[in-house]
Amino acid sequence: MTTPTVAVGALGGTIASTSSSADGSEVVPTLTAELLVAAVPGLDEVATVRAETLARLPSPSLDEPTILRTLQWAQAAVDEGATGVVVTQGTDTLEEAAYLLDLFWDRPEPLVVTGAMRSPEAAGADGPANLLTAVRCAAAEGSRERGVLVAFDDEVHQARWVAKTDSMSTSAFRSPVFGPIGRCVEAEVVYGVPADRIPPLKLLPGHAGGDPRVPLLATYLGDDGFIVDSIRADDVDGLVVAGFGAGHVSASMAEAIGRLARQVPVVFASRTGSGPTGRAMYGYPGSEIDLVARGAVGAGWLSPVKARLLLWALSLGGPVPRADVAAAFELRGRP
Repeated sequence: MTTPTVAVGALGGTIASTSSSADGSEVVPTLTAELLVAAVPGLDEVATVRAETLARLPSPSLDEPTILRTLQWAQAAVDEGATGVVVTQGTDTLEEAAYLLDLFWDRPEPLVVTGAMRSPEAAGADGPANLLTAVRCAAAEGSRERGVLVAFDDEVHQARWVAKTDSMSTSAFRSPVFGPIGRCVEAEVVYGVPADRIPPLKLLPGHAGGDPRVPLLATYLGDDGFIVDSIRADDVDGLVVAGFGAGHVSASMAEAIGRLARQVPVVFASRTGSGPTGRAMYGYPGSEIDLVARGAVGAGWLSPVKARLLLWALSLGGPVPRADVAAAFELRGRP
Protein backbone atom coordinates (compact mmCIF):
# COMPACT_ATOMS: atom_id res chain seq x y z
CA MET A 1 0.00 0.00 0.00
CA THR A 2 1.32 3.44 -0.94
CA THR A 3 1.41 5.92 1.94
CA PRO A 4 1.64 9.71 1.70
CA THR A 5 4.99 11.39 2.26
CA VAL A 6 5.29 13.63 5.31
CA ALA A 7 8.39 15.69 6.10
CA VAL A 8 9.25 16.00 9.79
CA GLY A 9 11.59 18.77 10.90
CA ALA A 10 12.86 18.82 14.49
CA LEU A 11 13.86 22.00 16.32
CA GLY A 12 14.52 20.51 19.77
CA GLY A 13 12.45 21.08 22.90
CA THR A 14 11.18 18.66 25.55
CA ILE A 15 10.04 16.16 22.91
CA ALA A 16 13.73 15.74 21.97
CA SER A 17 15.25 16.04 25.44
CA THR A 18 17.19 13.48 27.46
CA SER A 19 18.93 13.51 30.82
CA SER A 20 22.43 12.60 31.90
CA SER A 21 21.36 12.44 35.55
CA ALA A 22 20.43 9.21 37.32
CA ASP A 23 17.15 10.71 38.51
CA GLY A 24 16.13 11.85 35.02
CA SER A 25 16.31 15.56 35.84
CA GLU A 26 18.10 18.39 33.99
CA VAL A 27 16.88 17.30 30.56
CA VAL A 28 18.24 19.07 27.48
CA PRO A 29 17.48 18.67 23.75
CA THR A 30 19.72 15.95 22.28
CA LEU A 31 17.62 13.71 20.04
CA THR A 32 17.62 13.94 16.26
CA ALA A 33 14.54 13.94 14.08
CA GLU A 34 15.38 10.40 12.97
CA LEU A 35 15.37 9.17 16.57
CA LEU A 36 12.07 10.92 17.31
CA VAL A 37 10.43 9.27 14.32
CA ALA A 38 11.90 5.84 15.12
CA ALA A 39 10.34 5.94 18.60
CA VAL A 40 6.74 6.17 17.31
CA PRO A 41 5.05 2.76 16.93
CA GLY A 42 3.04 2.35 13.72
CA LEU A 43 4.20 5.59 12.16
CA ASP A 44 5.35 3.87 8.99
CA GLU A 45 1.78 2.63 8.45
CA VAL A 46 0.53 6.23 8.35
CA ALA A 47 3.12 7.88 6.11
CA THR A 48 6.50 7.64 4.52
CA VAL A 49 8.43 10.01 6.75
CA ARG A 50 11.41 12.13 5.70
CA ALA A 51 13.03 13.33 8.91
CA GLU A 52 15.51 16.18 9.26
CA THR A 53 17.07 17.81 12.30
CA LEU A 54 16.82 21.59 11.89
CA ALA A 55 18.07 22.51 15.38
CA ARG A 56 18.38 21.12 18.88
CA LEU A 57 17.36 24.13 20.93
CA PRO A 58 15.30 24.66 24.07
CA SER A 59 12.07 26.46 23.26
CA PRO A 60 13.02 29.83 24.83
CA SER A 61 16.09 30.03 22.59
CA LEU A 62 14.07 29.94 19.36
CA ASP A 63 13.67 33.26 17.57
CA GLU A 64 11.89 34.70 14.54
CA PRO A 65 14.76 34.23 12.04
CA THR A 66 14.98 30.54 13.04
CA ILE A 67 11.26 30.13 12.47
CA LEU A 68 11.44 31.83 9.06
CA ARG A 69 14.24 29.45 8.08
CA THR A 70 11.99 26.61 9.20
CA LEU A 71 9.25 28.05 6.99
CA GLN A 72 11.55 27.97 3.98
CA TRP A 73 12.54 24.37 4.76
CA ALA A 74 8.86 23.38 4.99
CA GLN A 75 8.04 25.11 1.69
CA ALA A 76 10.91 23.27 0.00
CA ALA A 77 9.69 19.95 1.44
CA VAL A 78 6.26 20.46 -0.08
CA ASP A 79 7.76 21.56 -3.39
CA GLU A 80 9.73 18.31 -3.40
CA GLY A 81 6.56 16.24 -3.08
CA ALA A 82 5.57 16.06 0.59
CA THR A 83 1.85 15.71 1.24
CA GLY A 84 2.28 17.64 4.47
CA VAL A 85 4.88 18.83 6.95
CA VAL A 86 5.33 18.41 10.71
CA VAL A 87 7.57 20.60 12.88
CA THR A 88 8.47 19.46 16.40
CA GLN A 89 9.68 21.96 18.99
CA GLY A 90 9.54 23.02 22.61
CA THR A 91 6.18 24.06 23.98
CA ASP A 92 7.11 27.35 25.68
CA THR A 93 7.11 29.23 22.37
CA LEU A 94 5.04 26.79 20.31
CA GLU A 95 1.96 29.03 20.03
CA GLU A 96 4.12 31.90 18.76
CA ALA A 97 6.16 29.84 16.31
CA ALA A 98 3.02 28.25 14.89
CA TYR A 99 1.37 31.64 14.39
CA LEU A 100 4.45 33.16 12.73
CA LEU A 101 4.59 30.19 10.37
CA ASP A 102 0.88 30.60 9.67
CA LEU A 103 1.25 34.26 8.74
CA PHE A 104 3.48 33.28 5.81
CA TRP A 105 2.46 29.68 4.98
CA ASP A 106 1.37 29.90 1.34
CA ARG A 107 0.81 26.25 0.44
CA PRO A 108 -2.46 24.28 0.45
CA GLU A 109 -0.65 21.37 2.11
CA PRO A 110 -0.90 21.28 5.91
CA LEU A 111 1.95 22.39 8.16
CA VAL A 112 1.46 20.91 11.63
CA VAL A 113 3.37 21.90 14.78
CA THR A 114 3.63 19.67 17.84
CA GLY A 115 5.79 18.96 20.87
CA ALA A 116 5.61 17.32 24.28
CA MET A 117 5.21 18.21 27.93
CA ARG A 118 7.14 15.16 29.16
CA SER A 119 10.58 14.10 28.00
CA PRO A 120 10.99 10.74 26.21
CA GLU A 121 12.50 9.17 29.34
CA ALA A 122 9.62 10.20 31.61
CA ALA A 123 6.82 7.86 32.58
CA GLY A 124 3.87 8.50 30.31
CA ALA A 125 5.91 10.46 27.76
CA ASP A 126 3.47 12.19 25.41
CA GLY A 127 5.84 12.97 22.55
CA PRO A 128 5.30 9.80 20.47
CA ALA A 129 1.50 10.10 20.63
CA ASN A 130 1.60 13.79 19.72
CA LEU A 131 3.96 13.14 16.82
CA LEU A 132 1.77 10.32 15.54
CA THR A 133 -1.30 12.59 15.67
CA ALA A 134 0.61 15.37 13.93
CA VAL A 135 1.71 13.07 11.09
CA ARG A 136 -1.84 11.77 10.70
CA CYS A 137 -3.01 15.36 10.56
CA ALA A 138 -0.37 16.28 7.97
CA ALA A 139 -1.31 13.27 5.83
CA ALA A 140 -5.08 13.84 5.98
CA GLU A 141 -6.85 15.26 2.93
CA GLY A 142 -9.16 17.23 5.21
CA SER A 143 -6.22 19.20 6.60
CA ARG A 144 -5.54 20.97 3.31
CA GLU A 145 -6.22 24.70 2.94
CA ARG A 146 -6.26 25.20 6.71
CA GLY A 147 -2.88 26.89 7.06
CA VAL A 148 -0.76 25.96 10.07
CA LEU A 149 -2.25 23.64 12.66
CA VAL A 150 -1.20 22.57 16.14
CA ALA A 151 -1.74 18.91 17.05
CA PHE A 152 -1.58 18.12 20.76
CA ASP A 153 -3.27 15.62 23.06
CA ASP A 154 -5.37 14.24 20.16
CA GLU A 155 -6.79 17.70 19.41
CA VAL A 156 -6.19 19.94 16.40
CA HIS A 157 -6.08 23.71 16.82
CA GLN A 158 -5.73 26.68 14.50
CA ALA A 159 -2.40 28.43 14.98
CA ARG A 160 -4.14 31.80 15.28
CA TRP A 161 -6.10 30.90 18.41
CA VAL A 162 -4.12 28.20 20.22
CA ALA A 163 -2.32 29.01 23.48
CA LYS A 164 -0.30 27.18 26.09
CA THR A 165 -2.58 27.43 29.11
CA ASP A 166 -0.78 25.28 31.67
CA SER A 167 2.87 25.06 32.65
CA MET A 168 2.94 21.30 33.32
CA SER A 169 -0.18 19.46 32.12
CA THR A 170 -0.03 17.20 29.06
CA SER A 171 -3.25 18.90 27.94
CA ALA A 172 -1.59 22.32 28.13
CA PHE A 173 -2.74 23.54 24.72
CA ARG A 174 -6.18 25.06 24.32
CA SER A 175 -7.93 27.56 22.09
CA PRO A 176 -9.55 29.55 24.91
CA VAL A 177 -12.16 31.42 22.87
CA PHE A 178 -13.16 29.19 19.98
CA GLY A 179 -11.91 25.74 20.96
CA PRO A 180 -10.20 23.08 18.82
CA ILE A 181 -11.28 22.63 15.21
CA GLY A 182 -10.64 18.90 15.06
CA ARG A 183 -9.77 15.71 16.88
CA CYS A 184 -7.93 12.49 16.17
CA VAL A 185 -10.33 9.65 16.95
CA GLU A 186 -9.49 6.00 16.31
CA ALA A 187 -6.61 6.99 14.03
CA GLU A 188 -8.80 9.34 11.97
CA VAL A 189 -8.48 13.13 11.93
CA VAL A 190 -11.97 14.64 12.04
CA TYR A 191 -12.77 18.33 11.59
CA GLY A 192 -15.84 20.11 12.91
CA VAL A 193 -15.53 23.20 10.72
CA PRO A 194 -14.92 23.65 6.98
CA ALA A 195 -11.48 24.54 5.68
CA ASP A 196 -10.98 28.30 5.59
CA ARG A 197 -8.12 30.70 6.17
CA ILE A 198 -6.97 34.27 5.74
CA PRO A 199 -4.59 34.75 2.79
CA PRO A 200 -0.97 34.68 3.99
CA LEU A 201 1.40 37.61 4.03
CA LYS A 202 4.09 37.80 1.36
CA LEU A 203 7.60 36.91 2.46
CA LEU A 204 9.70 38.95 0.07
CA PRO A 205 13.39 38.40 -0.78
CA GLY A 206 15.48 39.73 2.07
CA HIS A 207 12.67 39.47 4.64
CA ALA A 208 13.91 36.14 6.01
CA GLY A 209 17.06 37.87 7.22
CA GLY A 210 15.24 40.79 8.80
CA ASP A 211 14.59 41.13 12.52
CA PRO A 212 12.49 44.16 13.49
CA ARG A 213 12.49 45.21 17.14
CA VAL A 214 8.94 45.10 18.50
CA PRO A 215 8.82 44.90 22.31
CA LEU A 216 5.82 43.66 24.29
CA LEU A 217 4.90 45.35 27.58
CA ALA A 218 2.25 44.28 30.08
CA THR A 219 0.61 47.06 32.07
CA TYR A 220 0.06 46.74 35.81
CA LEU A 221 -1.65 48.40 38.77
CA GLY A 222 -0.19 51.89 39.16
CA ASP A 223 1.55 51.93 35.76
CA ASP A 224 2.43 55.56 35.03
CA GLY A 225 3.86 55.04 31.53
CA PHE A 226 7.48 55.37 32.64
CA ILE A 227 8.64 52.35 30.64
CA VAL A 228 6.86 53.48 27.47
CA ASP A 229 8.38 56.96 27.82
CA SER A 230 11.82 55.39 28.21
CA ILE A 231 11.56 53.82 24.74
CA ARG A 232 13.29 55.80 22.00
CA ALA A 233 11.28 55.66 18.80
CA ASP A 234 14.48 55.33 16.77
CA ASP A 235 15.26 52.08 18.61
CA VAL A 236 12.03 50.21 17.89
CA ASP A 237 9.83 49.38 14.93
CA GLY A 238 6.67 49.26 17.01
CA LEU A 239 5.25 48.40 20.42
CA VAL A 240 2.53 46.10 21.71
CA VAL A 241 0.92 46.77 25.09
CA ALA A 242 -0.98 44.05 26.95
CA GLY A 243 -3.68 46.08 28.66
CA PHE A 244 -6.21 45.43 31.39
CA GLY A 245 -9.56 43.91 30.45
CA ALA A 246 -10.50 44.87 26.90
CA GLY A 247 -7.15 46.62 26.37
CA HIS A 248 -7.30 49.45 28.88
CA VAL A 249 -4.45 51.33 30.54
CA SER A 250 -4.09 54.15 33.07
CA ALA A 251 -4.51 57.78 32.04
CA SER A 252 -0.76 58.39 32.44
CA MET A 253 0.06 55.28 30.41
CA ALA A 254 -2.34 56.45 27.70
CA GLU A 255 -0.50 59.75 27.41
CA ALA A 256 2.82 57.93 27.01
CA ILE A 257 1.29 55.64 24.37
CA GLY A 258 -0.01 58.65 22.48
CA ARG A 259 3.43 60.25 22.42
CA LEU A 260 5.05 57.10 21.04
CA ALA A 261 2.22 56.35 18.60
CA ARG A 262 2.96 59.61 16.79
CA GLN A 263 6.30 58.08 15.76
CA VAL A 264 5.92 54.27 15.51
CA PRO A 265 2.95 51.86 15.43
CA VAL A 266 1.53 51.00 18.86
CA VAL A 267 -0.93 48.14 19.29
CA PHE A 268 -2.92 47.40 22.44
CA ALA A 269 -4.17 43.89 23.28
CA SER A 270 -5.91 42.25 26.22
CA ARG A 271 -3.79 40.54 28.85
CA THR A 272 -6.77 38.46 30.10
CA GLY A 273 -6.07 35.41 27.93
CA SER A 274 -9.53 35.35 26.35
CA GLY A 275 -11.73 37.83 24.54
CA PRO A 276 -11.08 40.82 22.26
CA THR A 277 -10.04 44.39 22.75
CA GLY A 278 -12.93 46.84 22.96
CA ARG A 279 -14.09 49.06 20.15
CA ALA A 280 -16.57 51.61 21.45
CA MET A 281 -17.71 50.87 24.99
CA TYR A 282 -15.55 53.00 27.29
CA GLY A 283 -14.55 56.61 26.79
CA TYR A 284 -12.37 57.47 29.80
CA PRO A 285 -8.63 58.29 29.44
CA GLY A 286 -6.89 54.98 28.78
CA SER A 287 -9.97 53.27 27.36
CA GLU A 288 -10.12 51.70 23.91
CA ILE A 289 -11.81 54.79 22.41
CA ASP A 290 -9.17 57.05 23.94
CA LEU A 291 -6.24 54.87 22.82
CA VAL A 292 -7.50 54.74 19.23
CA ALA A 293 -7.93 58.51 19.27
CA ARG A 294 -4.30 58.82 20.37
CA GLY A 295 -3.18 56.74 17.37
CA ALA A 296 -2.95 53.22 18.83
CA VAL A 297 -4.50 50.18 17.14
CA GLY A 298 -6.57 47.49 18.84
CA ALA A 299 -5.43 43.86 18.44
CA GLY A 300 -8.96 42.50 18.31
CA TRP A 301 -9.09 38.83 19.31
CA LEU A 302 -5.33 38.28 18.98
CA SER A 303 -3.40 37.58 22.17
CA PRO A 304 -0.57 39.97 23.06
CA VAL A 305 2.18 37.59 21.88
CA LYS A 306 0.46 37.02 18.54
CA ALA A 307 -0.29 40.72 18.12
CA ARG A 308 3.43 41.32 18.58
CA LEU A 309 4.27 38.75 15.90
CA LEU A 310 1.83 40.27 13.43
CA LEU A 311 3.29 43.76 13.96
CA TRP A 312 6.79 42.25 13.69
CA ALA A 313 5.89 40.56 10.40
CA LEU A 314 4.34 43.74 9.01
CA SER A 315 7.54 45.61 9.89
CA LEU A 316 9.88 43.31 7.96
CA GLY A 317 9.83 45.61 4.97
CA GLY A 318 10.43 48.79 6.95
CA PRO A 319 8.16 51.44 8.54
CA VAL A 320 4.45 50.70 8.21
CA PRO A 321 1.77 53.42 8.00
CA ARG A 322 -0.78 53.34 10.80
CA ALA A 323 -3.60 52.79 8.31
CA ASP A 324 -1.92 49.62 7.03
CA VAL A 325 -1.39 48.36 10.58
CA ALA A 326 -5.02 49.03 11.42
CA ALA A 327 -6.21 47.24 8.28
CA ALA A 328 -4.04 44.20 9.02
CA PHE A 329 -5.35 43.88 12.58
CA GLU A 330 -8.92 44.41 11.42
CA LEU A 331 -8.52 41.48 9.02
CA ARG A 332 -6.45 39.12 11.16
CA GLY A 333 -7.67 40.08 14.62
CA ARG A 334 -11.24 38.94 14.12
CA PRO A 335 -12.77 35.43 13.87
